[in-house]
Amino acid sequence: MKANLPKSTLRNDCRNTCWLAAAAALFSLSSAASAQPFYRLESAVVLKGAAPDWDYVTLDPVRSYLYIGRRGDGVMVYDVAAKKEVMTIENSKGAGSIKLVPELDRGYTANEDGSTTMFKLSTLKTLKRVQFGKDSDAVFYEPLTRQLVFTMGDSHALGFVDAGTGKVVGQLAMDSHKLDASAPDGQGNLFVAERDKDRVAKVDVKRRKVAAEWNIDGCSQPTGLAFDSTNQRIFIGCRGDKPVLAVMDSGTGKVVTTLPIGRGNDGVVFNAQSRQIYASNGVDANLVIYAQVDANSYALIEADTTRPYARTMALDPKSGKVYTVTAEGAADPAKKINTAVSAFYPNTYFDDTFTVLTYSRK
Repeated sequence: MKANLPKSTLRNDCRNTCWLAAAAALFSLSSAASAQPFYRLESAVVLKGAAPDWDYVTLDPVRSYLYIGRRGDGVMVYDVAAKKEVMTIENSKGAGSIKLVPELDRGYTANEDGSTTMFKLSTLKTLKRVQFGKDSDAVFYEPLTRQLVFTMGDSHALGFVDAGTGKVVGQLAMDSHKLDASAPDGQGNLFVAERDKDRVAKVDVKRRKVAAEWNIDGCSQPTGLAFDSTNQRIFIGCRGDKPVLAVMDSGTGKVVTTLPIGRGNDGVVFNAQSRQIYASNGVDANLVIYAQVDANSYALIEADTTRPYARTMALDPKSGKVYTVTAEGAADPAKKINTAVSAFYPNTYFDDTFTVLTYSRK
């Protein structure tokens, strides 16, 4: 005969069972992590040339091409299989960011003068350079509207360009001059990190309106950002005095947890296949990886050393390889130092030191 237990007892039993299940999942992940090989340096290829400058890197895993935004030098195309430079995209000077849209056979750059260089992925041939504003930091793509969205921090705005035609379709004023990484939700919206406001903005791309803005509790200077569409979670790399990876509910804007990472974060990637989140941190020179246990629970998988100022990255979801770049440099006291990142952040880089780093689990 089944006993009639008090509801409070049943609730307590449920809590205990749920806690034990979560603990078992975390223990299983921890055991798996200790058994797996860690990320280690597979290759470090030094490319000859004048003092380098760079920002974002983007991978085309089909063609094994890594696109590197070299700013003044334009976009470098690097073959990760052959481990050599292929070419520089024509008429792409000033590019710091690249977005690839394979379904349109197109690539697009974000150039510092507020223009984009459109090129064909299949041939790497430049099609045209389109002016959409006065400045630009990075470019992102919203697939439902097929629009490119450009962050323009100096202009306090987002720029919108039709990805198929290259036609400029509008701008949206933003209450931020430090607009960092963004990610689409697959439903017509784009989440944008507002570094100077410690917020995330939800932008309705079709209507070109801010649908919501959320403060990120426990986060200062949000930079890297990625999105998990299955669990509706935004992963935000925060590079303030207490660097953390903040996990936000994309429906409510509530931060469900924060997790420690390294200083100088500039890249966050979510691998939907492995359910793992990668954070590349240039000042501490590390790569921190968390596993998603469930929507609100995360376990540290590994934290690996990289090289100083390897801050942006690209992940091949199939091979699991991580690509990043760096160079040797110095903080010259005769020039302005970006103390917002670190007290001795390099403002001078040396010739013939630009290096493409490949990390793999050996």
